[in-house]
Amino acid sequence: MKKTKPRAKSPAKARIADNPLDALSEPVHAADASAKPIPGRVSRHVTTRKSTSAGEQDPHALQGARDNMLEVAIGREVRGFRNKLGITASDLARAADLSLGMLSKIENGVTSASLTTLQRLSKALGVPVTSLFRRFEERRDAVFVSAGQGLLIERRGTRAGHQYQLLGHTGGLSGSVVVEPYMITLTEESEVFPLFQHGGHELIYMLEGEVVYRHADKLYPMKPGDSLFFDADAPHGPEELVKLPIRFLSVISYARELP
Repeated sequence: MKKTKPRAKSPAKARIADNPLDALSEPVHAADASAKPIPGRVSRHVTTRKSTSAGEQDPHALQGARDNMLEVAIGREVRGFRNKLGITASDLARAADLSLGMLSKIENGVTSASLTTLQRLSKALGVPVTSLFRRFEERRDAVFVSAGQGLLIERRGTRAGHQYQLLGHTGGLSGSVVVEPYMITLTEESEVFPLFQHGGHELIYMLEGEVVYRHADKLYPMKPGDSLFFDADAPHGPEELVKLPIRFLSVISYARELP
């Protein structure tokens, strides 16, 4: 009797995702962590985003898509007013006769609240209902400066060969914080200028050349790519021009003095 060889099983076919991004969302099991990488295959590295603590913002998070910007703005205002009152989400939900889940959705901007709901919230928070729309209606400015077109200004301590180019200005007339970004260029004609001292904070980012920068009683040798962030109330400024020309970005921020 003729013996037949058992039929070999065909290799399992790899699952092809309809969307290439789906493959990146596959769960990684704990047992896979100890597996050795197989030659010819690309290993997927899964990183977890560090959670932000209370009161902090994730600067890389997309704060609401275009189609729910109003909901996000209202949610921020509700949370902001609630935090000012120092009450919990449960307290506010109870006072506004809402479920905690609904309040959470409103504060996170994932649902559209009805006018009746907004009236309940404004009453519970003790603010006009129009104040919940304030952030959405607030004008947001942007300043675009073409290359080489920044406003050349005269600053205290300016000398020949010291060029201060103002790249923009934010804060408006009502902002509580003013931000001034400068492009500072020091050429071979420069002399070390006097130390500066003013309110607020300053960030310096080196683009070209080398300089020894002083802040208070400390000296910092700086090369392209180096940055220095400091309290501008302490005396500061270039101490030694090591390699010319020197270019660095200086961003100054300070609180506006209110009348």
